[in-house]
Amino acid sequence: MNRRELITKIAAGTATVFVLPALLTSCEEDMADPDGNDPSGNGDLTIDLSLGKYSQLNAAGGSVIERSIIIINTGNEIIALSSVCTHQGCTVSYSHGAGNLPCPCHGSIFSTSGSVLNGPAGSPLKKYQVTRDGNMLTIKE
Repeated sequence: MNRRELITKIAAGTATVFVLPALLTSCEEDMADPDGNDPSGNGDLTIDLSLGKYSQLNAAGGSVIERSIIIINTGNEIIALSSVCTHQGCTVSYSHGAGNLPCPCHGSIFSTSGSVLNGPAGSPLKKYQVTRDGNMLTIKE
């Protein structure tokens, strides 16, 4: 096994860990979100940073995905971008060390402003406005 095959297998395995739970729960009946978020994806997204499921956002490099939006603490600010790669719809992740968002499927890389740094994606990720009031984040959709 060469280095490229190893990296490809690691990326595929990592993607499976994050995508499989989402696929399994996507078949569940829509239920009210205890955080007050609309599960249908309509309206603003509200994030309570004091909740355990969002604790990663309290540290530089932390990120979470909610309603196909990746919310990232870059160390300087909290940003929100579409988590859906504009090439073929795979889910991007955040690389704090590189300061970018790689797509595991075909190698596209996006900046934290959403712009394409490396194709094959030709369109930027959608960027959302984030406002913070204490422990509460509001992401305008």
